[in-house]
Amino acid sequence: MDRARPKQEQRDGVGGQPPAETEPATGTRPAGRDATDRSHARRVVRSTLFFSVATGLSRVLGLVREVIAASLYGVSGAMSAFTIAFQVPNLVRALFADSALQGAFVPVFTELLERGERRRAFRVASTLAALIVVVLGLLTVLFVVFARPVMALFAPGFANDPALADLTVTLARLLFPIVLLLALTGLVVGILNAFDHFAVPALAPVAWNAVIIAALVALTPALPADDRIYAYAIGILAGTIVQLLLPLPWLRGRGGRLGFAFAFRDPYVWRVLKLMLPVTVALGLINLSLLIDSLFGTLVSDAVPAAIDKAFRIYQLPQGLFSISIATILFPTLSRLAARGDRERLRAWLGEGVRQVLLLLIPSAVLMAVLAEPITRLVYQRGSFDAEATELVSTAMVWWSLSLPAQGVSLLFSRTFFSLQRPWLTTALSLANLAVNAAVAAALHRPFGIAGIVLGTVAGTIVMCLWQGAVLRRELAGIEGWRTAAAATRMVASATALALCSWLVWSELDALIGRAVWAQAVAVVAACGAGGIVYLALCRLLGVREIDRVWALLRRTG
Repeated sequence: MDRARPKQEQRDGVGGQPPAETEPATGTRPAGRDATDRSHARRVVRSTLFFSVATGLSRVLGLVREVIAASLYGVSGAMSAFTIAFQVPNLVRALFADSALQGAFVPVFTELLERGERRRAFRVASTLAALIVVVLGLLTVLFVVFARPVMALFAPGFANDPALADLTVTLARLLFPIVLLLALTGLVVGILNAFDHFAVPALAPVAWNAVIIAALVALTPALPADDRIYAYAIGILAGTIVQLLLPLPWLRGRGGRLGFAFAFRDPYVWRVLKLMLPVTVALGLINLSLLIDSLFGTLVSDAVPAAIDKAFRIYQLPQGLFSISIATILFPTLSRLAARGDRERLRAWLGEGVRQVLLLLIPSAVLMAVLAEPITRLVYQRGSFDAEATELVSTAMVWWSLSLPAQGVSLLFSRTFFSLQRPWLTTALSLANLAVNAAVAAALHRPFGIAGIVLGTVAGTIVMCLWQGAVLRRELAGIEGWRTAAAATRMVASATALALCSWLVWSELDALIGRAVWAQAVAVVAACGAGGIVYLALCRLLGVREIDRVWALLRRTG
């Protein structure tokens, strides 16, 4: 995957397009270009498959982590304190690290590579590394000093419980350094992705989860009963350090060196910073929606923030397996096509990516909704996590599922805006998303509890996705909307049969073999498998061509 490519491919980058049969008819195409496009399509499929498998392993380990944490802490007040304490640095991380930094940095870094200015590209990256250390190091110090008033804003329901408020503050102070570590990790991963290296960055989160699991298992019994939640925070801090160190050796041999530089007058440094501002605001607003959910959750009960978070962890599994994988792999390609001004192939790749996301996330959403309670029971219900907690989390899962396809498509749309270096457009839409989220949650949290809070996020996500699509349609002179809508209609029809089949299989097995852990696992897996087979069969019968296309590409990757 990561070996040096022939010189012609290095010059062409990954600017091909989907297989010829996926494109709008544009006349006769040169045979050489068709071969290059097919070759790139195979590379994209291989990379996506590897990234999906690695991400899937990470998500499975993440679920194991959550299972262990749920059995140790349930949805207690301490777990809710940890949830909010983690969400605040996670929000700041979204502002300065990971996707925010990569969304602004990768298009600029890729543009310099396209122009043959590799050393300058690394000088820009090294200058950003120096800025990250100085700015986020100072921010970390300030947060540690002022953590108490800051955390009081995000946990108003804890004001009457001084012990819980103190725990939230202390945990937040312990966790906040991950912001600096993740920003540096985001820079390293952005460089590797620009070179089409996705393997190690995809495996780093596996190590992150493994370290946290080890900390939960080893540290929790060693700590006093009132302090055991600190094992989770210590594990996250240690795992984040490992996640930064793991991909560093793979920067060698890239034609440049990442260190600390101070080329602040370089216009490309300023371009990254200017692009990062709207990207930061957009992603910060999106992540702020989770804090809004937790804020309203504290007004319902001290268990609701933890329950929403537990449901969101399951929600993230198909997101990570499918939509994040597709968006991450396509992002450098979209950036190259945007840098070349090739809107036709950019539009073709975007349309193909959206349909692949829908193909995978529509059935995932249906399974989440139909099997919400048995999945929650299987994953979490043991130890301190009781039947009441299962009911609370499964309720949130049902409502989360409504936004799963829209969230996946929205992620790909956002990456497209970043590729076009037009992030202010999606920033405005993120603000609308946040406003809808807050308004709906404020109106519904009292009468409907956890369902009303999650509905706020669902409504905001759907509004943002539709609005992004409308803006991109104007920007790109179309996004293959009718073709995508026709395919999505067939997928929804097939998913309806999936829902019926999965529910019947699960209910029959549940009555037949009972609810021992192994029996629950058999029932859930069998229900998902049977429903998946029905879904794929009906999609093929109804002419959903994306299935045949993926299968054809998979056979060519061997």
